Amino acid sequence: MTALRIKSDVMINDKNPLDLAELVIMDRDWVFDRPDDGELIAEVNGSMCIYRIWFTWQEDSGGLTLSCAFESKLPKQSLAQVHTLLALVNEKLWLGHFDICSETSQITFRHSLLLRDGANTTAEHLQELLDYAIEQCDCFYPAFQAVVWGGKSPTEAVAYSLFETVAEA
Repeated sequence: MTALRIKSDVMINDKNPLDLAELVIMDRDWVFDRPDDGELIAEVNGSMCIYRIWFTWQEDSGGLTLSCAFESKLPKQSLAQVHTLLALVNEKLWLGHFDICSETSQITFRHSLLLRDGANTTAEHLQELLDYAIEQCDCFYPAFQAVVWGGKSPTEAVAYSLFETVAEA
């Protein structure tokens, strides 16, 4: 985790939590854009590809969503196998989920927070969420690649992604 240079006790109450997310993104020196008050978009290099990260804030419902999408789109012929893989991958997650955008065929990790009635978040909390999202994308990106381009079954691909190397040779 990157050392945070902003105050650790900064909290969001009646303000837009994207203001705090923007500080976290700036602290990481990531390229980002804030097209409006409800959206923050950034790009980051993962271990195997570039991820497009965005936060969306829905003030009326108090919902803050973090999304992290892979840079590549899926070929239509692989969608059935990838849907099976999504079910297997999502069973392994304790927080958030992966889905496929019906319009762009992009695989995206998503997690939402409900921040209303006095609920708030901190910079550290947003940092942890970003780290978790990127970690899950880095972990399962090879599984999606193995199914789409490598001809592996969804079961083989998940096993491959969850295989942990204990030591280096």
